[in-house]
Amino acid sequence: MTSATPPVDEMHYERLAQDALRGVIRAALERAAEPGGLPGAHHFYITFQTRAPGVLLPPDVVAKYPEEMTVVLQHQYEDLAVEADRFSVMLRFGGVPKAMTVPYLAITRFFDPSVQFLLQFETVVEEVVEDPVEEAPAEPTTPPPPSGDDGPKVVSLDQFRKK
Repeated sequence: MTSATPPVDEMHYERLAQDALRGVIRAALERAAEPGGLPGAHHFYITFQTRAPGVLLPPDVVAKYPEEMTVVLQHQYEDLAVEADRFSVMLRFGGVPKAMTVPYLAITRFFDPSVQFLLQFETVVEEVVEDPVEEAPAEPTTPPPPSGDDGPKVVSLDQFRKK
């Protein structure tokens, strides 16, 4: 009798899938950055970790949202710039424009309520930033409706499989 050792995923498929789904967010943001803006009724609720590596927010925003915040990209956003690993945008907080930069790895939830499209991701290990980096926040808004799942935030690929 041989002892069976569990197989080791040296391809890291879960990570590859997470990266591919973050590419969906990037493509959606690229579409929103086009001159016509968001098409139809589409709008995005983007939840991210405020102290994740690479997140740039003004200190007052980090103080108000020390762990996580949700921003909405709908009608009033400016200077949306989409890069390979992050996006930046100017949003208004109480009428005051503030810039923010968010790496895709910091995003924990992406939701487009117009079509009920939701992606959830595993949380990034937080790296506490002593002095929140420069200006760059987004517009805090109402968080997306609770999913009823308080467990780990993992993307389920089952919803994308043909049945």
